[in-house]
Amino acid sequence: MEKLWVSASIKTLPGHSPEKVADALRQLMKTTQLEPGCIQFDIHQHLDNPTHFTLWECWQDEAALEAHLNALHTKEYFSFNFTELRYIEKMQHL
Repeated sequence: MEKLWVSASIKTLPGHSPEKVADALRQLMKTTQLEPGCIQFDIHQHLDNPTHFTLWECWQDEAALEAHLNALHTKEYFSFNFTELRYIEKMQHL
């Protein structure tokens, strides 16, 4: 099976500082990179708008991504309600 590549964009919700969100995202990234099936998980903060972030991910397959979305540390991040999803794109490498 082909690897699953993901690009996602999130933005900071009102009432949260970009610095606090960046700290939480750094922790999420460190934990996620240790997950089985995670090939790449990087988070980038936009220079022109620090309230926006882009996630670049590569997963072994769809099941690995689903496991990530259901992982305790991922659910914990979501429970903070720091950000909202702007878009998610699932892709394959050519």
